[in-house]
Amino acid sequence: MKKYIMSIDQGTTSSRVVLLDHVGSLVSQANVEFSQIFPKPAWVEHDANQIWNSVQQAAEKVLTQSKATREDIMTIGITNQRETVVAFRKSTGQILHNAIVWQCRRTTAMCESLKKKWAKKIKSKTGLILDPYFSASKMRWLIENVKEVKEALKDDDLCFGTMDTFLMWKLSKGKIFATDVSNASRTMLMNLKTCKWDAELMKLFKVPLSALPEIKPSAGLFGVTTDHAFVSSTTPITGVAGDQQAALFGQACFQAGESKCTFGTGSFILMNSADKILNSKSGLLTTVAWKIGNQKTQYALEGGAFICGAAVAWLCDGLGIIKKSSEVEALAKQVSDTDGVEFVPALSGLGAPHWCPDARGEITGLTRGSTKAHIARATLEALALQNADILKAMEKDLNKKIKVVRVDGKASENNLLMQLQADYLSARVDRPKQIETTAIGAGYLAGLGCGHWKNLNEIKNIWKIDAKFAPGLSKKQLEARLSRWKKVISKAKV
Repeated sequence: MKKYIMSIDQGTTSSRVVLLDHVGSLVSQANVEFSQIFPKPAWVEHDANQIWNSVQQAAEKVLTQSKATREDIMTIGITNQRETVVAFRKSTGQILHNAIVWQCRRTTAMCESLKKKWAKKIKSKTGLILDPYFSASKMRWLIENVKEVKEALKDDDLCFGTMDTFLMWKLSKGKIFATDVSNASRTMLMNLKTCKWDAELMKLFKVPLSALPEIKPSAGLFGVTTDHAFVSSTTPITGVAGDQQAALFGQACFQAGESKCTFGTGSFILMNSADKILNSKSGLLTTVAWKIGNQKTQYALEGGAFICGAAVAWLCDGLGIIKKSSEVEALAKQVSDTDGVEFVPALSGLGAPHWCPDARGEITGLTRGSTKAHIARATLEALALQNADILKAMEKDLNKKIKVVRVDGKASENNLLMQLQADYLSARVDRPKQIETTAIGAGYLAGLGCGHWKNLNEIKNIWKIDAKFAPGLSKKQLEARLSRWKKVISKAKV
């Protein structure tokens, strides 16, 4: 009997591969980082070949660690950084340019020029804000600015792929050219109602249908692998979802109203809305959550802050006030408050619910008595406060209070941050025993897709809680803190 589900979690700064056993427990994991490329201010790129190498290395490591062989893998699940897009040739797989990363702001002027005429229509068709964040404007930029992409288009040999598509292409050596419905919903080219590529939007962004992958359900057969060092030929790929949707699934948020917050490079709150498309009036996005086989498509409301863990990484790499990210909690605990210091981590503009791509990060309120501990604490408070902005927008759309939010991602290990989060959300924060819910969610989808698990209840029973954080601020304290935050955010948006 094949023992393991292999789940590939291709993230913004690293690729992680995990093995789940037949009961859904995490057996082993390995992580390989890759380079961040910044050709100009606010431009972010990745070398797609380096990403593929990082996935291979992590997969080989995880097999070695668990003393497993490639023949032990029953199926593969994939989850990925969303919106990041790579162009390659259909005939040869030749990569035509570095992947343009979701954080990249190079298409800001293009998006601004389209807003007056197209913003409303794009929101109604896709559930998304017209913003450089999403894949469509990146694709048009590549077509208009990269000679090799223009030539491939002219030869009818151009493929665009988000990272899930690229990895399936590589795993199958060109036999699979597909994406799942959750990733497709983030391109700004898919119609939310039909879950098909939209002809009008393809024309607007100059992307031909032939360059786009086939849209498939998130759980089901995408195809099979060819021979690689870490996986044998004919291993099925049966689960794919964008990272935030995979985390929602891994948190077992299967009912309408259940929500999660993932603390990764950015932070993202998603709330399940079942098979209902909820149109936000408060700056949130409507997105596909997942689709299992031929069942109804499930949707979610989403708000994302572009910078979360990346702000802590900046304290290391940019300011040098800590040596590694894990030191931030101890440093922040050296002070009981920020002493008026505020940090707006708009290092890649502001995401939901503000949508201000030109916003810049700010540190304000400094005095001669300010220390690196105050800056560390202000950073953690800012991460929690920007999520509070998103949750308040969500509650406004729902006209209902959200009482519990499930958390995951590396930074959710930080108890001070989780307590601040509960305080500023004014909601209970539940952390599961297994915080790598993104990779696990893709594994659960793959297990469902190959028939290993029969229904969602089997998966719900796997999820176990580790810690609960209850809000501890009075109404007066909370209002005063949110009021101060509102003032500094409004200045950063100018």
